[in-house]
Amino acid sequence: MQLPSSEEIIDDLAFFDDWEQRYQYIIDLGKSIPGLSESQRTPDRLVKGCQSSVWLISQTKDGKIQFDVDSDAVIVQGLLALVLAAYNNKTPRQILDFDINGYFEALDLERHITPTRGNGLRAIVGKIQEQARQAIH
Repeated sequence: MQLPSSEEIIDDLAFFDDWEQRYQYIIDLGKSIPGLSESQRTPDRLVKGCQSSVWLISQTKDGKIQFDVDSDAVIVQGLLALVLAAYNNKTPRQILDFDINGYFEALDLERHITPTRGNGLRAIVGKIQEQARQAIH
């Protein structure tokens, strides 16, 4: 399944009346991500700063960075889907130019996740942005 765009996710979440429905939508998005095999879940691919285990693999193809991600927590897998909607299959410049804070504000996300999940989310974003910066230089 192809993830919706970041704009579509903002619109979809606005449709729901309460955060319980929004959480379910985010979890369902996470379930649409294929995940990684055990052999791909290596320590060097772990994102540091996350409460749950999060693995991130990137590769560049035709000037765009493609990400494969996985987590051992269902809600985090959903948060990864939100991040992928913003960053996957984009050029390094598009990744660095994307207003991720504005995106999270539009989702009203950080008020509804725990501070440790918020820190983990920022760690994931930071790792992706770091990889985009490296791809430019």
